[in-house]
Amino acid sequence: MKALEEKIDKEGIVYPGNILKVGSFLNHQLDVDFLMEMGREIERLYKDAGVTKIVTIESSGIAIAVAAASFMHVPVVFAKKTKTSNLSGESYVSKVHSFTHNKDYDIVISKQFISENDCVLLIDDFLAVGNALNGLIDIVGQAGAKLAGAAIAIEKGFQGGGDALRAKGIRVESLALIDSMENNKIIYR
Repeated sequence: MKALEEKIDKEGIVYPGNILKVGSFLNHQLDVDFLMEMGREIERLYKDAGVTKIVTIESSGIAIAVAAASFMHVPVVFAKKTKTSNLSGESYVSKVHSFTHNKDYDIVISKQFISENDCVLLIDDFLAVGNALNGLIDIVGQAGAKLAGAAIAIEKGFQGGGDALRAKGIRVESLALIDSMENNKIIYR
């Protein structure tokens, strides 16, 4: 998505350690009009996939998931990073390591929200090594649901997560796919 690449070039900040800050529009402050453009693009990419649910992890993926869901007219389910008291009944659980926070999480989704009758689209803000998506894929598998694929706002292609998922036959559509971030210069695939 050329418009996303341009927005990253204009507003993104590259920090040492391959960190890309896009807090001005994606994961701290939200540019809602732009998020809706991203949602429309995700709907275009997956309109014929039979999606019945969109699944993401709290919290940065939620805004993009809601934008896509508004065009796809399906519910959004988000995995919680902790089991809370208002999450009753049986749940699907998968362990995910966050490199951003250097912490392991047990992500949790109530069994009432995903079933074998669903066709699930996974959505997230970033894809690097793929830990979050692999955890969500595990939950989709536990539910016996069909996986339509994954839609990612920004993929760090040089970290290999997207390529590994594609090699397993999983459809991954990234709106911006970065090949490198060196010397404060972003190169897109």
